[in-house]
Amino acid sequence: MARISVLDDDVSLSEPTLVEGFPGVGLVGKIATDHMIDEHEMVHYANVHCDGLPRVAVYHEDDSAVTAPVRLYADPERDLVALRSDVPVHPNAATEVANCLDSWFDETETFPVFLSGLGREKGEEPPALYGIATGDGGDALSRAAVDDPSESGLVSGPTGAMIAAALERGRDAVGLIVESDPKFPDPEAARILIRDGIDPIAGTETPTDGLVDQATEIRDAKQQLAEQMRQATEESSQAEPLKMFQ
Repeated sequence: MARISVLDDDVSLSEPTLVEGFPGVGLVGKIATDHMIDEHEMVHYANVHCDGLPRVAVYHEDDSAVTAPVRLYADPERDLVALRSDVPVHPNAATEVANCLDSWFDETETFPVFLSGLGREKGEEPPALYGIATGDGGDALSRAAVDDPSESGLVSGPTGAMIAAALERGRDAVGLIVESDPKFPDPEAARILIRDGIDPIAGTETPTDGLVDQATEIRDAKQQLAEQMRQATEESSQAEPLKMFQ
């Protein structure tokens, strides 16, 4: 049964901005979302129980309590919600998960910010960031001075399914696409996502220097999940260019 199970009824939100962190290329969405949850000391607000999500239980160090693999964290002061996912979503389940979350977006009048990595080999220049939008989401991109895409492309996985659902329903939403390491976790690309995309759109100020300083630690912590992504890249959310023959 699809539902969002609220754990803290004292949390009050009014048309919140949601930052989505399903794992994908470079784990940029997950790294950025996890970092924002930690930096803003966001509270565990709800568990996500959607048809299509893996039926697994998650536990953490020094805590015997288990929790759901996909969770929502909230910062009522900033009217901010972050989706933290500890599991990839199978492509066959992406639409079910998108529809489940879309119902909650309706109920809470949420403005979603979807995150995706575009696989690029690392170079000397900082990774480029692009924005896409549905409904009137383009206004938020303009205010944040996020560039338009420099090439045609598509977004797949659960992130792509949620953007497609927003398009179908005429929902205001934005997608942020950042060039990311296609093989390893990329905290630098996650930093660009936060600094140049999420913060200007959500009106937040998130310290990000630690992301680069802790790149080695983050890489070690995420390595197992990155390996899962490499073995089943079709299950991850990612952006990719459209080839000429498509």
